[in-house]
Amino acid sequence: MKIFSAAQIKNWDSYSINIEPISALQLMERAANSCVDWMVESYEINDSFSVFCGNGNNGGDGFAIARLLYLKGFEVALFTNQKQEYSENAWINLKKCQEITGIDIYDFERLSQFNFKENTIIIDALFGIGLNRKLEGENAEIIDVLNKLPFSKISIDLPSGLLADRITEQNALVFKADQTLTFQTWKKAFLHPETGIFCGKVHLLNIGLSEQFGAEEPSDDLVIDEEMIQNIYKLRSEFSHKGTFGKATLIAGSFGKMGAAVLATKASLKTGSGLTFVLAPKCGYDILQTSCPEAMFSNGGENRIVNFDFEDDSVLGIGPALGTDASTESSFLKFLKTHRNPMILDADALNILSKNPDNLKLIPKNAIITPHPKEFERLFAPTKNSFERLNLARQQAKELKIFIVLKDHHTQIITPDNRVFYNVSGNSGMAKGGSGDALLGILASLLAQNYSAENTAIFGVWLHGKAGDFAAEKYSKEAMLASDLIEEIGTVFKYLN
Repeated sequence: MKIFSAAQIKNWDSYSINIEPISALQLMERAANSCVDWMVESYEINDSFSVFCGNGNNGGDGFAIARLLYLKGFEVALFTNQKQEYSENAWINLKKCQEITGIDIYDFERLSQFNFKENTIIIDALFGIGLNRKLEGENAEIIDVLNKLPFSKISIDLPSGLLADRITEQNALVFKADQTLTFQTWKKAFLHPETGIFCGKVHLLNIGLSEQFGAEEPSDDLVIDEEMIQNIYKLRSEFSHKGTFGKATLIAGSFGKMGAAVLATKASLKTGSGLTFVLAPKCGYDILQTSCPEAMFSNGGENRIVNFDFEDDSVLGIGPALGTDASTESSFLKFLKTHRNPMILDADALNILSKNPDNLKLIPKNAIITPHPKEFERLFAPTKNSFERLNLARQQAKELKIFIVLKDHHTQIITPDNRVFYNVSGNSGMAKGGSGDALLGILASLLAQNYSAENTAIFGVWLHGKAGDFAAEKYSKEAMLASDLIEEIGTVFKYLN
C-alpha cells in the first residue's frame, strides 16, 4: 500500500470528486459515515460523545460525525468556536447540527467548566492533514486541557497538532489519541516513534477514493500489507525435495552466548530452508546438536569463531553473539574481502564493521543488513530523529547498493533504488533479547529459498512480526519469548495458506 503526502491526498480527494463524480460535501459525509460505523461497533449506546471541531474540513467531518452519532441514538455534545470563519462544507455541517435540538453546542471557552460524564469519549476533529505549523494560543490550550481529561480519545484522520509528513517541532502540543480513524491510506506520522506515539491504534477506513489515482500516483514510501505478502509468498510444489529450498548457514555464537545461535538456527529451520548449517565455536557443539538436531554443525573455532569456512553454495546469516574479539574481527574482515555470497549481516557483524568507515565498502552488493537504531548510528552517523535517520539510510542504501532493515517499532526496509517499505505487523512484546536473532534466521532461510533480496527483507520482516503477534495473543506481550515467536512461524504459514 502506497503512502501519500498531505498534498497527494488532497489531490486524490479532488480527483475522486471529479471522476466519480461526487461532491466534496458528499465525500465528507461518506468519511463521517465510515467513522460512525466503526464507533457503533466499538462502543455501547449509553456512551456519551464530546466532539471538538475546528473550522476546516476536519471540523466538517466532526460536525457530520456528531450529527450521525446523535441519529444513531448516542448522547452528543459539540464544542467549537462559533465566532470563527468556517470552510464552506464545515459551515454546512455545523448548520445541520444547529438545527437538531438534541445536540448541545458549546464554545471552547466553556471547556474548563464543563461537567463531563464518566462514560465520555472525546473526539478530536480540530485539525487534519492541512496543518503545517506548530499550534499556539487558544488551539494549543484546548489540546492541553483535552490531553489531561481521563477519557478515551479518538482522532479523526490525524491527531491535531501532528504534521502528516514530517516531525513536529519539539515541545509542540499534540492531541494524544487512543484510537485514530484515518482514511484510505497510512500517513508517515503514524509510522515513526516520535509522532506515532500520539496516534494510539490506527484504523484504516476505506471511503471509496479513486482506485485509478491510487494505482497511478507514484510514491517511494509504502506500507507492507497482506496483499503484497500474498504476491511475494511462494507456495511449495508437491514435486520438490530438500535441494529445491537451498542451503542456509548461520554463523553465530561464542562462549556463554550460544542461545543466539540456537534461536537463529531454529528460526531458519522453521522458515523452511532445505538444509540448514550452523557455523559456531566448538564449545557450543553439544548445545546445538541437542537443541537443533535438524541442523548440521560446523566448527568455527574453540570458544569463538575464527574460521569462516562454509558450503560454497550457501546463503549466510552472520552476527548473533559473534563477539568482537580481535581474532574474530580479523577473520571476519578477511572473509568479507574475498566472498560475495548472498548474506545477511546483523549484531556483532555490524559492530565489527562500524569500527572503521572503510569496512562498509566490504559489504557485498545486494546484502541485507539489519541494524537497530544504535547499531545504525555506529555504522553511519548520529541523527536527530527517526525521520533524519531514514533519510540517511536511503542515502547509504543507494551508495552501498544494499538493503537496510532498520529495526524499530515499525521496521523500515530501505532499498537501493530509494524505496521504503514500512512494516506494521509485530508488537512491543517482541522488544526482548533474542527477537533479532530469530529475524536473522528467518531472512537467511528465505534468501536460501531463492526469494530476491528485496522480497526476502519484506516477507521476512512481516513474517517475523506476524509470528510475534500470534505469540502475544497466545502468551501475552509481557510473557512471550523469542522462542515462542519461532514456534508461531508455522502458524503464520498456515494463515497464509
